[in-house]
Amino acid sequence: MYNALIIGGGAAGMSCALVLGSAKFKPFASDKRIGIIMHQKTSHLQNALFNNVLGLAPGTLGADILNNGKAQLDTLYPHVEQIEKEKVTSVIRSEHHFIVTTNKNVYQSELVVIAVGYTSLMTIKGLEDYIEPHPRAVIEKDRIWLKNQDHLVDNGLYVAGTLAGWRSQFAIASGSGAQVATDILTLWNNGKHTKVHDKV
Repeated sequence: MYNALIIGGGAAGMSCALVLGSAKFKPFASDKRIGIIMHQKTSHLQNALFNNVLGLAPGTLGADILNNGKAQLDTLYPHVEQIEKEKVTSVIRSEHHFIVTTNKNVYQSELVVIAVGYTSLMTIKGLEDYIEPHPRAVIEKDRIWLKNQDHLVDNGLYVAGTLAGWRSQFAIASGSGAQVATDILTLWNNGKHTKVHDKV
């Protein structure tokens, strides 16, 4: 049983995982089991080039961010379990948790974060009732979002990144994932607003 399971290894998903992982030494998070299903094949980062992102050297490739992000997560926060080469086929609510099924395994988690792309080709069963046309994309592109209030789709179910209704911009997607992580940490910290900062 996971306490939090993130679906999607792009900008939003990995940002969420990094912030959750960084709280390991907080009393309210020390015993939490966190996982991320690192599905990256359809991430828009695969063919992205960045010149306008604060903190990234001009010319940074999105493909390198995908690889380096996985290494960063593994090096700094190895307790966050990276699940590779699996694609989620359904997210079904059980009585007190979610059952997440992939093409290879079945997982259970108290909380689920959906952080996959916003194309209408998303085929995760169990999410159909939340899908609507994307509010910040041109109609011709046929983009979708999971209707939510401040990233919360339903009790225990979060969405991050472009699928949360945000524009397809790297910094926005990353920030969305970090916001969801701090919301989950706040929940684990009995509602006390929580963020995790490193200091020199």
